[in-house]
Amino acid sequence: MPKFILKIIAMLPLPIIHGLGIIIGWISYWSDAKFSRRIRNNLHNIKFCPNLKAHARLVHLNVGETGKGILETLAIWLKSERSVLKWVKNCDGWQHVKEALAAKKGIIFLTPHLGCYEITARYYTAKYPMTVLYSPARKSWLSNIMEQGRQRSNTSLAPANLSGVRSLLKTLKRGEAVGILPDQVPDLGDGVWATYFGQPAYTMNLVGKLVEATGATVLLAYGERLSWGRGYTIHVEPLNTGTSAQDINNAIEQLVRKKPEQYLWSYRRFKQPQLAREKHIKTQ
Repeated sequence: MPKFILKIIAMLPLPIIHGLGIIIGWISYWSDAKFSRRIRNNLHNIKFCPNLKAHARLVHLNVGETGKGILETLAIWLKSERSVLKWVKNCDGWQHVKEALAAKKGIIFLTPHLGCYEITARYYTAKYPMTVLYSPARKSWLSNIMEQGRQRSNTSLAPANLSGVRSLLKTLKRGEAVGILPDQVPDLGDGVWATYFGQPAYTMNLVGKLVEATGATVLLAYGERLSWGRGYTIHVEPLNTGTSAQDINNAIEQLVRKKPEQYLWSYRRFKQPQLAREKHIKTQ
């Protein structure tokens, strides 16, 4: 996508970005069979909806929300911090962040593919530094924009490999925060099988290891997308259970149930993991 088009998108008001996003969501749904099938199948397989009518309605809502997520993410990467922060209307649970900072053991933010997951990091890094674990996008132009957008202000990037894990450990031992997408499928050997919405899902076990090594506080965070482009409410809450893969899946599932239409059901959450080398070969 030409960069000047992306810059134009970033300049638009959020209601228009979300309106265009809905259109893009439906274009993707009708033109990309894999995209549409994945949404329908994921929701069908986990038996989330009580009947076909509820299933159809949730699919309909999710297509629009997914499209909003695509455009808003590009805008957040390109807009200034000041402009992005104006979109945040409230942060529910910031007291948990203050308590974790006071403990000086580091913070592990678990931000699933729910709502606007880019806004949460931008909100936190406006005040404090954070290191984010990430996997590069497959398309080079998108990967470049993502890295440039995420590395603004107080954000550092840690690749999803051994070097990145070491970076996360160093960050936590300094008493700083790290950000992780807990529902991202890890490489084979970097996770365990655990239940997610009643289905087996290969799940990272990194969080428990980081907590064991540092004593860091684990916080769940997501950016609820408000209707009609009104902005976002950021929700932060402590992980009050253990830190096993199953504990984390259970906690994420509870979050998703609050706003199921805003979850990224098009993501291949239940796919078979691959060795990192195999993934690298396939993308060449």
